[in-house]
Amino acid sequence: MADPATYRYSDSHEWFSVDGDVVTIGITQYAADELTDITYVELKPAGTTIDAGTPIGEVESVKTTSDVYSVVGGEILEVNQATIDDPSVLNRDPAGDGWLVRLRATDLAPLEELMDRATYDERYPVG
Repeated sequence: MADPATYRYSDSHEWFSVDGDVVTIGITQYAADELTDITYVELKPAGTTIDAGTPIGEVESVKTTSDVYSVVGGEILEVNQATIDDPSVLNRDPAGDGWLVRLRATDLAPLEELMDRATYDERYPVG
């Protein structure tokens, strides 16, 4: 997994890691902390094509259910079955083992509009 310091971050608390045209998406530590105990994860299956700005799935906790969005469109290549089987991994390691999907992006340009790690951490401090 890439270094979270190189990820791009959205105001809706998703992170995006880029490797060529493949984008890995997850939720931030801030989001995991706000949700508290995550109990359920539902993700669109591999092979699904999504548009930029649409949900890739949802995360449910004891407090609420939240959609998880992608700022880029493309085809979902892989879902992290480990987060479906054990949603608590999102509380333990949301920026690592808790990644949600990998997709082949049709356009990476929207990622340039997102925050870098320092800006995100300043805006949404953890702890």
